[in-house]
Amino acid sequence: MKVILKTDVKKVGKRGEVVEVADGFGRNFLIARGLAVPATEHSMEILAKQKEEEAAEDAAEKQKAQELAKRLETITLEFKVNSKNGRVFGSVSTKAIVEQLRDKYDIHLDKRKFIDNYSISGLGTSRVRVELYKGVIGTVNVHIVGSEG
Repeated sequence: MKVILKTDVKKVGKRGEVVEVADGFGRNFLIARGLAVPATEHSMEILAKQKEEEAAEDAAEKQKAQELAKRLETITLEFKVNSKNGRVFGSVSTKAIVEQLRDKYDIHLDKRKFIDNYSISGLGTSRVRVELYKGVIGTVNVHIVGSEG
């Protein structure tokens, strides 16, 4: 019996896949619990339409991420840290970068998406990479200035 999975089912398949299962398993377990629907001609058309919509949505999200990556290239964030005689006390975390992007530029990023996930503790300009979408990586310029005190 061929069925279309509505959700991921362990050891059977992922959501949206058409799989061949035993008749009893398909009828009594998958379909009865709402985990799958029979693979009829009508349900295959619906599945194809859903996959087209997902692909279009995916392309739109990727386009937005590419535009955001271009915008991030032009932004330089400036932070002040305490320093004395060229020695730095303190650092700039990804959380601080995310907060400044949100406050000054209204750009909302997730701090867990940063590829270079470490605190920046050196004076000068650093480039921090962030994954905006699958395969789309943006770069944020971070300038750290020391304040004597």
